[in-house]
Amino acid sequence: MSQKVVDERAVEAAVNDAEQAIAEVDGARRWLAAARHGPMEPLAAEVWVFDKDLAQVVLVKHRWRGWVPPGGKVEAGETPREGAIRELFEETGLRVELLAEPAAVAVRSYHPEWPVTLGLSYAAVVDATTSFVPEAGQPVAWKRLDEGWESCFPDDLSRIRQHAAWLADRVGRH
Repeated sequence: MSQKVVDERAVEAAVNDAEQAIAEVDGARRWLAAARHGPMEPLAAEVWVFDKDLAQVVLVKHRWRGWVPPGGKVEAGETPREGAIRELFEETGLRVELLAEPAAVAVRSYHPEWPVTLGLSYAAVVDATTSFVPEAGQPVAWKRLDEGWESCFPDDLSRIRQHAAWLADRVGRH
């Protein structure tokens, strides 16, 4: 990734979504407050797509990251929410409405040679019979939350499980 300034609209949207996120990881809000005053790496956004029973999540098989939620870099002129919607469609063919509250905000590097950046995770709930249109060379699958999966981000499983439990409490499912 090349060093460039993320546009102000995207930064303001990221700050707003970071403040509203259900979970914060790695001191992400504090990191963002400091990082927004200098050149920032592009922001990242992903979507945790759950089935209606909140027992499964949609993941894509990245060539070296393993199984990860659909997502990627927020492009110029996009907010993180808009970038998440676009990436989800590009990687899975899904067009969904994201839940109002962002699921999580984190700071991480998406490649060993890249600096850390802010990542926002959004959530959606769809019917498990929904069909996918995967990107070439990047399979898409439902993965059960009570099982593990190979990923370069091993903490994702527990974060996604916690969010599914939080959603279940909100809708009265246990």
